[in-house]
Amino acid sequence: MTEYTPILVLGVVAAAFALFSVLIAPLTGPKRYNRAKVDSYECGIEPTPPAEEGGRVPIKYFMTAMMFIVFDIEIVFLYPFAVAFDEMTWFAIFAVLLFLVNITIAYAYEWRRGGMEWD
Repeated sequence: MTEYTPILVLGVVAAAFALFSVLIAPLTGPKRYNRAKVDSYECGIEPTPPAEEGGRVPIKYFMTAMMFIVFDIEIVFLYPFAVAFDEMTWFAIFAVLLFLVNITIAYAYEWRRGGMEWD
């Protein structure tokens, strides 16, 4: 159990800091409220009310988020291979290459579908 004590202490310190931050913010923050602070943030564009019948929602933001997740996960998985590259066997190198081929296919598909255009 002594091996996990530093992790437990770090978790308690992090939870205490989060709780302290949430509890102290209303006491120390400014009390000037106006319409702009209470409104949702819309990147400088005046928010419009949603259509009564629902309307269409553009999915460009969500597609960009999914692309970020896919390629961010790729980098996270490649770090251990980069660190241990000198000790890797041929099977592991083949597995990494297969993973890179998979991600390259996803990247090419996204590029071909126009996911890299920001208009």
